Amino acid sequence: MSASKTQQEAAPAASVEAEEKDVKIPVESVDEEATATEPDTAEPAHEAAEPTEEVPTMTEEEMVEAAIRAGEEAAENDFKLKYEQVQSELVELRHQLAEAQEVRDGADAKVKEAQDRMQRLQADWENFRRRTAAERLAERDRATEKLVTSLLPVIDDIERAIEHARAQEMNEQMSQFVDGVDAVHTKMLDVLAHEGVEPIDPKGEAFNPLEHQAVGRVEDASQYEETVNDVYQKGYRMADRVIRSAMVTVTYGGDKRPAPEPEADEATASGEGAAEDGGAASEE
Repeated sequence: MSASKTQQEAAPAASVEAEEKDVKIPVESVDEEATATEPDTAEPAHEAAEPTEEVPTMTEEEMVEAAIRAGEEAAENDFKLKYEQVQSELVELRHQLAEAQEVRDGADAKVKEAQDRMQRLQADWENFRRRTAAERLAERDRATEKLVTSLLPVIDDIERAIEHARAQEMNEQMSQFVDGVDAVHTKMLDVLAHEGVEPIDPKGEAFNPLEHQAVGRVEDASQYEETVNDVYQKGYRMADRVIRSAMVTVTYGGDKRPAPEPEADEATASGEGAAEDGGAASEE
């Protein structure tokens, strides 16, 4: 009975709701209601969205750490910027250094070339000066030699005249005249000796083909073979150079001339050795 009673009460209620749905609502009333209800419905939505936009609060330690990290990042960025600047400056300096090194190498090469050229010029000048001095000395020697060679026949004639006059019987005045001529001859030989001219009179000496000119041979067993027997014409040397050979006759038929004694050679060698030792000691 209770179930049937409940169904009966629900039936009138359903009919009432159906009748309410069939009721027509004016448009203006609906718009006014929507306008009136909009602020109320929008505010809760805005209030619901605010919690999602809230920034979480940071502790003091977190703020300090964040500041430190920000400072480190700024310092690192600044260091990178300065490092890049220094790198670019270093590259530029290296480039400039390479250019300066090239310029220096070129300057060093020019300096070395100039020094070598100066040394060559100095060596050439020294050689030229020595060669010129030697040529002047040689020219003077040649001129003196030419003059001496021209005077030698005159000296020969004076010597022959003196020998011929002394071979004759002379009175006192003629003897004094011959002595005067002989004095002039002696002075001429002194002048030639001052210029380095020495006579070669090898009578009784061993024949030397470098200084003597053999014009005849004489057999003489009493003398060593190849000994100068007679001197027809004296020779002369000038500065260790023979300017005229002596005209002589050479003997043959005698004994062979003995070789020089070795003692003399040894004495000469020992003297030269002592001289070298003394020179070495003086240098030390």
